[in-house]
Amino acid sequence: MKRKAVALLSGGLDSTLSTKMMLDMGIEVIGINFVMPFGFHENTSQINQSEASKSADRLGIQLHIVYLGLEYMEMVRNPLHGYGKAINPCVDCHIYFIKKAGEFMQEIGADFLVTGEVLGQRPMSQKFDRMILIERESGFSGLILRPLSAQHFEPTKPELEGWVDRSRLLAIKGRSRQEQFRLAEQTGVKDYPTPAGGCHLTELSFVPKVRDIFTHSDQLDLRDFKLLKIGRHFRLGDRTKTIIGRDENDNLKLEKAVQNDETLFHWLDGNGPVGILTGKQDEEYLSISLRILLRYTKAKAGVSCRISVLHNGEESIRMVTNDITEEIIHNLRID
Repeated sequence: MKRKAVALLSGGLDSTLSTKMMLDMGIEVIGINFVMPFGFHENTSQINQSEASKSADRLGIQLHIVYLGLEYMEMVRNPLHGYGKAINPCVDCHIYFIKKAGEFMQEIGADFLVTGEVLGQRPMSQKFDRMILIERESGFSGLILRPLSAQHFEPTKPELEGWVDRSRLLAIKGRSRQEQFRLAEQTGVKDYPTPAGGCHLTELSFVPKVRDIFTHSDQLDLRDFKLLKIGRHFRLGDRTKTIIGRDENDNLKLEKAVQNDETLFHWLDGNGPVGILTGKQDEEYLSISLRILLRYTKAKAGVSCRISVLHNGEESIRMVTNDITEEIIHNLRID
């Protein structure tokens, strides 16, 4: 009987190698990949170009994509095991992913899980005691196979039952990736991405935006997180933000993202960014938003400028003076 596994597939070298090792042992593998809720995906082309999708295509396996939502962000907001150096709850995140992968494993009738984890590679979640903790709290103890570091752990059910050959599993440990590079060369794994952190929650420049949402939201809204990768963000009030596009791509996204009861605005006397006012709409917030917008145009300081303001389908033209100070910008800007 051919056994089936679910592999947590990021598209990086480690998860790709682990999956390839299982395929070489005759295991049927289905990949699972988790997509963070940051940024709008207008169609599937962005996902189809992800590293996980490229890796799945090269390996010849199916890929199940899970779009993370409010449940995940609530976990990030209140992680049981705390954060790393940024706002990254790595232990809780691994538990969450393995739980979801395990539920998918049960749903499709697969036999075990495969991860690309390497003992000691990441200080927050890949120390021996934390890996054991993650396995225990996930509810899938004994069913999580880590092919690259398996020899450092007790045999799992797939090994004990003879579904996989333990003698062919590895004992890689630490942050050096030389053994993985050699294995990739030996097994024909090519075109893998350069190692990188990859998680927005580890980016120190991204942390203030996420914390700001947590601070100013009684109930989380997934859309707030989807907007975080677009433009410059300014906190005007407890429930009000202005977002100013950085480039043409941001401008297009903001134009598509604006909702009823929000305000869209842009400078009429030259090329420049688009802005939207989200949350509470009042004249004071709109006035400062328009002045913030002008700071990122080529309008001369002190000059009165025309700005198009669109709210609920009705357009008006405002005359606004480009007079905002750097101090005000600094105090209001989140990122």
